[in-house]
Parts: sequence; C-alpha cells; structure tokens
Amino acid sequence: MNQKSSQRNEVGATRREMLHGTLGATLALGVGQSLAASSAHASTGGEGSAAALSSGHQAILDRLMEGNQRFISGHLRKHDMANARGILAKGQRPDTAVIRCADSRVAPELVFDQNLGELFVCGVAGNIPTPELMASIEYAVAVLGTRMILIMGHSSCGAVDAAIQHQTDVGALPGSLPGLIAQILPSVLKAQKTPGDTLAHSIKQNSMDAASRLTKMSTVVEEAVNQGEVGIASGVYELSSGRFIVNSPS
Repeated sequence: MNQKSSQRNEVGATRREMLHGTLGATLALGVGQSLAASSAHASTGGEGSAAALSSGHQAILDRLMEGNQRFISGHLRKHDMANARGILAKGQRPDTAVIRCADSRVAPELVFDQNLGELFVCGVAGNIPTPELMASIEYAVAVLGTRMILIMGHSSCGAVDAAIQHQTDVGALPGSLPGLIAQILPSVLKAQKTPGDTLAHSIKQNSMDAASRLTKMSTVVEEAVNQGEVGIASGVYELSSGRFIVNSPS
C-alpha cells in the first residue's frame, strides 16, 4: 500500500471513529438538515436516478440481482439462521441499506435471497427518504460501514396511486397522509408527461427521484458518495413476477 493510500485509509478510519463517538450529535444535525432539504424537494422534486456505480458498488448490486434470480426461480440458498443469530448478536456490518415501501408484499431479504445481517432495511410508504428515515441511513453509512443504498419501489404502489388520485386535494387524505403523499407528487407530475401507464411511470420516477435526493438531504451520505465509499441505485420490484428491475443511471 502506498503512502497516499495509507493516509486516505487512516483519514477514513478516523472520520468513521469520530462519527461513531459523536453519533447522537451527528444524527441530530443530519435530521435538522434533512428537514430543510425535504421541504425544498417536496416542491421541486428530484433530478433523476443516481450516478453510475463504481465497479465495487456494481459488484454489490450484481450479488443482489443474482439473489433475485434465485428468488424468481425458487432455488433459494439454504440459510443457517441459528448460526447467523449467534454471530450477529455481537454486531452487524450490512453491505447494503434498502429503503423500501411499507408493504407486506415487499420483503428485501426474500426478494434478494439474503441472510440475516446482510441488509439494513428501512421502510416507509412510498419508499421516500423522510428526515427520520435518513437518520437511520446515516447511522448505517457512518457507523455500520454500509457501502450501498438501494431505493426499492414496487408495482401497484398504493402511496404513489394516492398521489395520482389526490394530486389536487392531498389535504383530503386522512391523518398524517397529506404530508407523506405530498412528497411523492413532484414525481407524479413529471411522470404524467410520459405517455402510457401513469402509475407505472410514476412509481419508477418516484424511486429515481428518491435516489437523487439522498445526497441532497444528508451531508453524511453526500460525503460518503463523493469519497467513493457509498454507491446509490434504485429500481422497481414487480409483485407478480418477483423481478427487481434496476433503473438506469442518469
């Protein structure tokens, strides 16, 4: 290892240790920044899917897609859950963080045929990066060493459909739904410009926009991406076929 590489690794390790030691303050700051960014992007929307992946991050995504093929074919790996529990009780180092929709039909560990501890899964209706969810992602990146963030949309998404159906009267939705659905509206408005299935186009656009918002909502994630430590990808899971379709980078 040359001197520059050694210094870079030492700086990275020191930065991660400092983040770990001051986690409470770091995440509190991140949430504060996320609240402002989230408000801005709720009105302007994202800019498309994340940038092209490095070879290392592409390899992580390829492993997930290989698992997805096993899920589709029904030839899943045999997971030793008992042994995994014992090992993971001592700590976790998940390679990938997944932001998925809060939907009983969308289970990333099954869809990608992964064992306990291999995915750091966060769920919210519409698979959008809310400020609170971003704090969890920052924890995965800064403390657990997660190297990939994957936005997992899915077909027939009720949250996206609600944004389509109530785009002129979001406030008519019950409870806390207006604030959530409003964050999906910019993607719907963009997707409606494309002829064809509005729901399908909106679901894809929403997953792409969510991916593009990650670095804008968090300086922790932005720094990790800029230093090549973290990659970002997005895609849509087809409920009927079991296939996960990765969005092309912008």
